[in-house]
Amino acid sequence: MRTSPVAGRLADLPARVEGAKIVVGDPGAPRTAQVLVDPRCGYCAKFEGAGGEVLLELAAEGKVKVEYLLASFLDGGGGGASGSVRAVNALRASVEAGKFAEYQAAVFASQPKGRFTDGHLLAIAAAVPGLRGEAFDRAVAEQTYKGWVGEAEEAFEATGARGTPMVRVDGRAVGAKDGAMFDAAAFAKALKDVGIGGEGV
Repeated sequence: MRTSPVAGRLADLPARVEGAKIVVGDPGAPRTAQVLVDPRCGYCAKFEGAGGEVLLELAAEGKVKVEYLLASFLDGGGGGASGSVRAVNALRASVEAGKFAEYQAAVFASQPKGRFTDGHLLAIAAAVPGLRGEAFDRAVAEQTYKGWVGEAEEAFEATGARGTPMVRVDGRAVGAKDGAMFDAAAFAKALKDVGIGGEGV
């Protein structure tokens, strides 16, 4: 299983649940970026390995807090517990262990070609120090947070977004043009253009 190159920085990043969102970073950070992703989305994995790492580095520096809206629309609805639903449930469980930022990066770095299974999600968790344990493993197996997963999907749909990934600052998409989201340097510039990052910001 693969983890993020910035995993060491992510270990100390706080995360908390606020309604249907998971918020990463200092609550007092001066700016907020909202990230919309589905764990099964290949382009989301590409984003998380580039622009996503830029955002989390800035969060680690206290310059921004990141609100994650975790979608599961790629499962096709129907209320079933398929790949995205299982992954979002596991991601929600990782918050309780204080390991969300690390685990989220590892989930996207280790995205399977097919659908996520409980076994795959637990194997990814084993690569995140301190995550595996009775409580986390049970939450994955029993889908403890499946109700919350549904709330997160509803919140995603309520944004009016038609796909993922998307990053919004002050309600406007950032880095969507010219593939900037998928290039770390280009995305860092796009964030700087909206006042996130850079010296003294």
